[in-house]
Amino acid sequence: MHADAAQSAIDTFVSAFNASDDAYVTSLLSQALTSDVVLWGPLGRSEGIEAVERFVRDIRRHPAGPGTMVRCSGVDMPDEWARYRWVFTTPGGGPRLAGTDVVHLRRGLIDQMIIFAGDLEPAG
Repeated sequence: MHADAAQSAIDTFVSAFNASDDAYVTSLLSQALTSDVVLWGPLGRSEGIEAVERFVRDIRRHPAGPGTMVRCSGVDMPDEWARYRWVFTTPGGGPRLAGTDVVHLRRGLIDQMIIFAGDLEPAG
């Protein structure tokens, strides 16, 4: 798997959070994810593009207003797994959330995602 294909799928997924209209969310996710994608996130395990779409739309409807999601690191890709850091900010200095996603790619599309939101506590 080429890192360029992984980065493209990841950036397309991230762009779904920033789509100008909800109608574009489905299209962007279909370009980035397999139909049987599995998502492990803060609210548990979900399967399929529709489940990921609900997750994305929920984030897009943040109570503080529509935010902006960006990939804020490079894409580290050992073979078919990749990880990257992201940050989500809401308007006017509102809540900010950062985290790390680990994704598995199959034929250039994300088929598994693990979303880690927030920072890890220091050891000890």
